[in-house]
Amino acid sequence: MDLDRYVSELQTQLAATAEHGDEAARAVAEQLNAALDAAVRLMLLGVLSDVAGEVTRQIAPGSVDVVLRGRDPHLVVTRPAVPGTDAAGGPEAPEVAAPAEPLDDTVTSRTTLRLPDRLKARVEQAAAEEGVSVNSWFVRAIAAALEPAARPATTRKTSNGERFTGWAR
Repeated sequence: MDLDRYVSELQTQLAATAEHGDEAARAVAEQLNAALDAAVRLMLLGVLSDVAGEVTRQIAPGSVDVVLRGRDPHLVVTRPAVPGTDAAGGPEAPEVAAPAEPLDDTVTSRTTLRLPDRLKARVEQAAAEEGVSVNSWFVRAIAAALEPAARPATTRKTSNGERFTGWAR
């Protein structure tokens, strides 16, 4: 996704607005335009990250991640395994299972969960290794436990084989 056009459009609008002011207003607008690039990019990445988190909550156990390649963000969608297929995508041996009640993903609830400190640290580490929030990790883990045939892949590979996880401000 190319952020240049969004940054450029904002800079153009600021310059056009400054044209209606005096020389001091135009000078301030030029200085702001120079500083806008990094600030706007960071804000747009924050918006994309929030959107990816919201979509991930809606499609759990699947996920959407924002991956930076150079200066350009890319959305990576990880779909849960389709029931009836194996890891290679071929047909899976039929399994007899009790019919699962469909999840109502339109409504969310808040739950307080008390964990021992050591377990909480392990959960945080596992979520960080997968590059997702602790909440998203819990949602996927619970959904996977309730639907064992739909376990998501735990590793993601980029085109050049490198993997980065973490947060940026």
